[in-house]
Amino acid sequence: MNLASQSGETGCSQLLFANFNQDNTSLAVGTKSGYKFFSLSSVDKLEQIYECTDTEDVCIVERLFSSSLVAIVSLKAPRKLKVCHFKKGTEICNYSYSNTILAVKLNRQRLIVLCLEESLYIHNIRDMKVLHTIRETPPNPSGLCALSISNDNCYLAYPGSATIGEVQVFDTVNLRAANMIPAHDSPLAAVVFDASGTKLATASEKGTVIRVFSIPEGQKLFEFRRGVKRCVSICSLAFSMEGLYLSASSNTETVHIFKLETQKEKPTEEPTTWGGYFGKVLMASTTYLPSQVTEMFTQGRAFATVRLPFSGHKNICALALIQKIPRLLVAAADGYLYLYNLDPQEGGECTLMKQHRLDGSAEPPNEILEQGSHDRPLTAQTYNTAGMKGTHTPGRQQFLLYNDGLPGNSGFRGIYIYITFTKVWNRLYCSNDQERLVPTVPNK
Repeated sequence: MNLASQSGETGCSQLLFANFNQDNTSLAVGTKSGYKFFSLSSVDKLEQIYECTDTEDVCIVERLFSSSLVAIVSLKAPRKLKVCHFKKGTEICNYSYSNTILAVKLNRQRLIVLCLEESLYIHNIRDMKVLHTIRETPPNPSGLCALSISNDNCYLAYPGSATIGEVQVFDTVNLRAANMIPAHDSPLAAVVFDASGTKLATASEKGTVIRVFSIPEGQKLFEFRRGVKRCVSICSLAFSMEGLYLSASSNTETVHIFKLETQKEKPTEEPTTWGGYFGKVLMASTTYLPSQVTEMFTQGRAFATVRLPFSGHKNICALALIQKIPRLLVAAADGYLYLYNLDPQEGGECTLMKQHRLDGSAEPPNEILEQGSHDRPLTAQTYNTAGMKGTHTPGRQQFLLYNDGLPGNSGFRGIYIYITFTKVWNRLYCSNDQERLVPTVPNK
């Protein structure tokens, strides 16, 4: 999370950069006075591993797993990359590039340097020699790219276009293009690999749909809907280490966590209850509804959510196992690290366990903000026949479905099923009353 371009807007004026290492065991923080590393082995304490004050205005600091190798870029020399051994306090090498360095990515085989609107440089991590240069890349002012941490599937992903959401996948071992994936209609906003390098998650600038593709084939495996309430700016995507969960944070106060599991198909059974008939008619009706509405029935929803005590701040997330419990970690531009518990069985709303200052100072008691209610799950509301006749609720899109005899039971002839989706075009979430969806039979 590079904050150098918006340091004047952040809640912590000293903070310029924050990022988790490849296995989410430590946090790197770049500031105007240097950089720091923190251990993520405990919830109650943010233990500082190392602090360097020799380099000012650190806008990029990337650590290689839990090793002592670190790549550093300073605002004072934005075209220069320094690679150091921080425990020994020695500089291994430095490289100068023809343009501003926007991003640096590391794994155990490669070091990737992305420069503004020009090139991607692929280095061998062992001797730091430049192995390959990808030139004339599309304009990429945000420095968007992702590098797999897997030795077996060592792929690089970056935007293939500045106008649509194409993802270029590059094999950094064999040094050749692997695939071009047409992921979205809008330009890309976020890309991330899972730990195995076999899945790639993407989001566009519109921010409503998250897609997961197989690598290198490019086949769409999952599609999740973050929401349709409004377009948002996706700040980060992050897989859990085992690849079962995917988090998506944005400039809103809600973080969505999706579960990557394939729903098993159940044998078709004739419905015997009102709910069964309603579900069958509802799915049949999708043939006649606009495509935008039809897609909502097939896209996955969030398994769990997090309510942050802020909105509008840039942030970066990680899903980590800390003290044998799944946690969501959020490092934000307000200068805090937030830690939430994730229930792997039930999901739901995650609990805020602790927050720490990213400058390493102690957190005063009772400073955790109350989480606000927002973005509740979708339900529709029930209206009786008196409310149906001659009335229209502003802000609601209404559909009237007629079925002349529901399947399997002719006694239901002439029943009108009146379905109201609360702001279906603008929101996927219900109002605070949380009413259940129940079909209403008109009086004869």
